[in-house]
Amino acid sequence: MYKVIQSSRLYEQIVQQIEDSILKGELTEGSQLPAERELAEQFGVSRTAVREAIKALQEKGLVDAFPGRGTFVTNGTSNSMRRSLDRIIKTGDRDGSTYLVEVREILEPEIAALAASRADYEDIDAMREAVEAMDSTEPDSEAFIEADLDFHLALAEAAANPIVLSLIDSIVGLLREQRVRISFVEGSPERGQRYHRSILEAIERHDAQAARAAMQAHLWQVREDSRNTPGNQPAES
Repeated sequence: MYKVIQSSRLYEQIVQQIEDSILKGELTEGSQLPAERELAEQFGVSRTAVREAIKALQEKGLVDAFPGRGTFVTNGTSNSMRRSLDRIIKTGDRDGSTYLVEVREILEPEIAALAASRADYEDIDAMREAVEAMDSTEPDSEAFIEADLDFHLALAEAAANPIVLSLIDSIVGLLREQRVRISFVEGSPERGQRYHRSILEAIERHDAQAARAAMQAHLWQVREDSRNTPGNQPAES
């Protein structure tokens, strides 16, 4: 699969060949790279050069390495965006949750409207499963939070726009952190679930205007709950 390396900067050429394989579609997201020893044999290099190459690919956001499991190709665009957005949120001069809510208010109402227009049966079924999962789990549990994220990702998938999906995928870690924080606000998960049902019902009817309005109302609720998280409440005088 790979060419024998003949260069003093071995690891860079390994990186280039693997990156080319990803760009050509020979390696797709989720593909597992051969073990370190096997890669070294294929490239005709030392295992040290392979280790350096894997580290460089990780820094580029093209692969993730898991001890005991192996190295897997990732969505490089989403990973790079995710790291950049994480830095912006953590180093900004305003409350990071405010930035995130503003971005969501710009994006998600129109995503919901697109989903209402374009969702097929499988998309709607995925949203229903997420809503049912939230109904059947404790509101402050990890399973509830993951189902909440699944619902919003299903909406992005239903919008049938790869750029939209990449944008939402890039902020999913931030969405999870936000969801965890507001789960401590009394009644927040239950309020959010009511809006999820309203959004789902609008999409089932393929009513773009109603889906947009329901998402706008949901994000207003998220904004208010974010203000009321324990860390954001004003100190008592």
